[in-house]
Amino acid sequence: MIVDDEPTMRQALRTTLAAFGFDIDEAPDGEEALRLLRRKKFEVVLLDVNMPGMGGIETCREMRRLAAGLSIVMLTVRESQDDKVRALDAGADDYVTKPFHISELTARLRSAVRRARLFGNKSAGVISIGEIDLDPERRTVKKANHAIHLTPKEFDLLHYLMAHAGMPITHARLLRAVWGAEHGNELEYLRTFVRQIRLKVEDNAAEPTYLLTDAYVGYRFRGAEDMREVHSE
Repeated sequence: MIVDDEPTMRQALRTTLAAFGFDIDEAPDGEEALRLLRRKKFEVVLLDVNMPGMGGIETCREMRRLAAGLSIVMLTVRESQDDKVRALDAGADDYVTKPFHISELTARLRSAVRRARLFGNKSAGVISIGEIDLDPERRTVKKANHAIHLTPKEFDLLHYLMAHAGMPITHARLLRAVWGAEHGNELEYLRTFVRQIRLKVEDNAAEPTYLLTDAYVGYRFRGAEDMREVHSE
């Protein structure tokens, strides 16, 4: 679903993305987007941040409440770092800044489709990225088939990051997801846990391959496709 208040933008995106094989619906505002979402199942929503009426951030929050497995990619303005952080905190999975190249947009959307399908597959089981295998049911982690001991909270944090691999996750969102809704400001606390996980899963914790820092935003676990590119270099 494309959600944008500019008809020319919606038409251009619909025409281009349909040519790449996407099945498209569109909505001119947040209210109509939510009505569509209640009637039909979507895998991905491409949602503009700046819209009149119900803005993109509020729409994103409501969409996340209605459809936990929905992938939401937000269109933000390049100069606004605040927009990006607000979008991710509201539950967006990813963002694309304007102006954007269509190849970047389609790559982000395809990744979002894969995440939505993985979320919907209850038998997805072990998450494997690079040399790291995480089994949510057995609560085990292995690297190159060697067991890694994590504390319960370290495991929960790593699980959340790997389940959202390739996505930038804000500090506040990570804290709320792993420690509870009353958390969100304990940045140094989060950094300590990330540091400990890196010591256990990275070859070199000072130059991490897997658990990356997104400056001014939060953390991101490198996606499987990115790992293949790293190993091919």
